[in-house]
Amino acid sequence: MKPYLEHVSPDDDASWATLNRRLDDGIPFQWHHHPEFELTLTLNSKGQRFIGDHIGRYDDGDLVLIGPYLPHTWHSLDRADCSAPHTALVMWFLPEWAERLTANTELRSVAAMLNRAATGLQFSPETASTARPLIQTLFTQPAVDRFLSLVRVLTVLAQDRAATPLSATAPELAPAATDRGRIDRVLSHIHDHFAEPLTVPQLADIAALSPSGLHRTFLRHTRQTVSQYLIRLRIGRACALLSSTSQPVGQIAGLVGYDSLANFNRQFKALKGTTPSQYRAAFA
Repeated sequence: MKPYLEHVSPDDDASWATLNRRLDDGIPFQWHHHPEFELTLTLNSKGQRFIGDHIGRYDDGDLVLIGPYLPHTWHSLDRADCSAPHTALVMWFLPEWAERLTANTELRSVAAMLNRAATGLQFSPETASTARPLIQTLFTQPAVDRFLSLVRVLTVLAQDRAATPLSATAPELAPAATDRGRIDRVLSHIHDHFAEPLTVPQLADIAALSPSGLHRTFLRHTRQTVSQYLIRLRIGRACALLSSTSQPVGQIAGLVGYDSLANFNRQFKALKGTTPSQYRAAFA
């Protein structure tokens, strides 16, 4: 698992950074943050997206802008073309870089968008579709053209009135380092064993904290309790299975950690506002 604080280095010939990430085995859960803005276009991959206190589904063409220090990760579950890798086209730039850029009057709309990105923004399918070829071309260009293309992409995205905020809360400006290893271990264990019975005392032992200490630390870093996070993770995984497989609802409930179908149905409806069967029908 990557360290909680990720260190991003600019490209050799640029003032900002890019990464063309291609993974045959899937995108792993790697909970982290960094001081840069991050714009990520995910291709040929579907799964779950975790940004701050948001847990949601993503599919091919997902385009998201993340503000500084907002914890995040993606976790793939499937891909459309099994002969091609999961791909993430990632662009990072520092707030200071963005401030200098948006000091120009012509880019006021970009500055406003970046302010909104403090809690993460998912762009509409229409805007993501427009930006997709621009971003793909950007990754093939020399430094100057790449910079101009990024500015063009940002101006296109800034016009998206349907962009959706993701996390309900913004992060601390610079999260303290002392608890990063503890929360890394707990989150990693939860994601590896979410379908099994998990207790706060067990997770507290993993974090080397008291149960009350774990509660405070977990709440500070994820903006939700352990039980809230676990429910959202299980229901989120159930949504992915309901929309992409024909497995019976009762079987899916067991796969994501519910012994009681009634409890699964109740928690699903409380979180999604619909029953599992109704949710599946929307993808038929």
